Amino acid sequence: MAESEGGDGCRAICIASGKGGTGKTTVTANLGTALADMNGEVYILDADIAMANLGLILQMEDAPVTLHDVLAGEADVEEAVYEGPKGVKVIPAGISLEGIRKANPERLREVVEWIVDRADFLLIDGPAGLGRDALTALSAATECLLVVNPEIASITDALKVKAVAERVGTNITGAAVNRVTKDKTELTKDEIEKILETRVLAEIPEDPEVRRAAAFGEPVVVRSPKSAAAQAFKKLAAELLGIEYEVEVPDKEGVLSKIIKGLFGKR
Repeated sequence: MAESEGGDGCRAICIASGKGGTGKTTVTANLGTALADMNGEVYILDADIAMANLGLILQMEDAPVTLHDVLAGEADVEEAVYEGPKGVKVIPAGISLEGIRKANPERLREVVEWIVDRADFLLIDGPAGLGRDALTALSAATECLLVVNPEIASITDALKVKAVAERVGTNITGAAVNRVTKDKTELTKDEIEKILETRVLAEIPEDPEVRRAAAFGEPVVVRSPKSAAAQAFKKLAAELLGIEYEVEVPDKEGVLSKIIKGLFGKR
């Protein structure tokens, strides 16, 4: 797939990171949902076969048919497609050890080819690192979005992923810096761009609303659409679409004021 565009202009983007814990799956779920809300047919594929988490974030952990079944040759791709929030199509991976054992990662390319014939965007949530499954996910995509944290270890690991992606012919779309606190010890956007030699497309702030949304099995762009993190995800989606995004201003009305209005029925 890396050597061809595939489909009718479908952008197949592998969401990748050099190490676990960067928030890659959270970025995938929220970016996919935001894209689906803005434009066309969007698919999210959980290609992290051994450590699948996308289904947990989107409350699909009990899906009867998963990517594992497809990769094992026991189900067709369309049987593993589920509709998520804002109409995003999701293909979750299973969480059973038996499913992992039976899955053949080499079939992933066929799954991707089936999706790109039907989608405008495909986001592939690839495994962290540079193992065989990660390389398969990278080479199945036409583009790669690096998810990093603003620390030197994360950036160094991402550099390795970038080098491998380029080697297999997958274009680097840019980087999304996740869990930004603006602490003085963190690397700045300019520093990250210089090290990675690619554009930083988004700085996603550390936001407690992300954890709260995940606890309810919802993307933060749906549960708390005006939160700082949700706004960053939407802005990233707009960047990929090449459109302008006007940041939504959070309600200025305080919680206490809302409670009083609710008690007395005032509007």
